Amino acid sequence: MKGSCLCGAVNYEADELAMPIMHCHCDTCRKAQGTAFVPTAGVKREHFRWLSGEDKLSCYESSPGKNRWFCSRCGSHLMAERPVMPLVIVRVATLDEDPGVQPQAHIWQEHDKPWLSWEGIDGFAQWPPGKD
Repeated sequence: MKGSCLCGAVNYEADELAMPIMHCHCDTCRKAQGTAFVPTAGVKREHFRWLSGEDKLSCYESSPGKNRWFCSRCGSHLMAERPVMPLVIVRVATLDEDPGVQPQAHIWQEHDKPWLSWEGIDGFAQWPPGKD
């Protein structure tokens, strides 16, 4: 499965997922992505590789021993890792291809904020009616 950042400067490939997709609600994922939760999945290090744009990558240590890798051009958060661990954590939304599996769990929901609730809110395929 190939993945990339928003501007296309950084590209990666993951041979297979080693963990189920989980929606992470932790504060650091929420802030790094600017969203309510982040679809993540573990990939064994030997099954993950940067294809292009490594010179455009920036790293931020978001908590002790945890590095988050971003495109320095567009800011897309692509992957997180703890260098001592055998897996990297891919941001599934940056995959350019369907991984062929569905998410299995929501994690770190204790970090949810009350204003992030989507229950009882209308949903639309695109814009609400009358919005151009």
